Amino acid sequence: MPHPIRVQDLFGFLRDRLTLDWIAGSGGGSRPLTPPGGEDPARIVAGPLNLIHPNHVQVIGPAEAEFLEGLSAAERTRALNQLVGYRPTALVFADGVEPPADLLPLAEAQDIPVFGTPLPDHQVIDNLQYFGSLFLARKTTLHGVFLEVLGMGVLLTGDAAVGKSELALELISRGNRLIADDAPEFSRIAPDIISGSCPPLLRDFLEVRGLGILNIRAMFGDSAIKRTKYLRLIVHMKRMTPDELAGMDRLAGGGCTTDVLGVQIPMVTVPVAPGRNLAILVESAVRNHLLKLEGYDAVEAFVKRQERALQQQ
Repeated sequence: MPHPIRVQDLFGFLRDRLTLDWIAGSGGGSRPLTPPGGEDPARIVAGPLNLIHPNHVQVIGPAEAEFLEGLSAAERTRALNQLVGYRPTALVFADGVEPPADLLPLAEAQDIPVFGTPLPDHQVIDNLQYFGSLFLARKTTLHGVFLEVLGMGVLLTGDAAVGKSELALELISRGNRLIADDAPEFSRIAPDIISGSCPPLLRDFLEVRGLGILNIRAMFGDSAIKRTKYLRLIVHMKRMTPDELAGMDRLAGGGCTTDVLGVQIPMVTVPVAPGRNLAILVESAVRNHLLKLEGYDAVEAFVKRQERALQQQ
């Protein structure tokens, strides 16, 4: 669902960063920033002046200003009417460019905010896109415990009472860090990057059955807490019957991928059974995943070794 972020929120966040000045169109401060038509809400689509494929936030620098100045009076009027007629979310004049005097009444009439900044247009566009990724990205909440394990963002999932919190507590005691318990929030901040964080009300706390609510920061110190992390691996804890265990691939294990906000995240299924050291298994899954990212696959190496042995025989 689109987040109720408006132009006035954008201005407040970037005012100091970009030295923004609100020149005209103050009545448009309550306009929402989320694009229409089901587009990705994070895509404010800020860019240089484009009258053919207009951006939601039009950034006008020296090159665009020179283009407008070079038009005849009739062409210039038509271009400005066309620019305002698309009803952009906002107009940002960068590099200290002064807005055309005949544009300001049009923007006021349509409640289109006009901002000015002395900073270069490329820096303005970068900050606008950063704002979109930070506040307007598609979000979802997944049930589980989100941790930083050996430097990697890992989400522990599984049925209720399967032991996720106990496993998380053991991992924390081994030097790993808690990000969020029970309801971590994830947002897609880039085409292939999912970032996870903790809702403010749940921050620092972990619920462990039998012990109740624990404050991890108070127990283990600030170093045991991490604010955000990219989601790189999901470890799914599952109680299995003997038949299910026998049916697992003994070479590849329980590896697959799962969709999170349109990004395929690797997932490993770890069978839960008495006597298994799940913390070591999770850390080993992370180390194995890191090796795969570096191009080494243990299964592939094992199969090749067997093939060479058969050829030698």
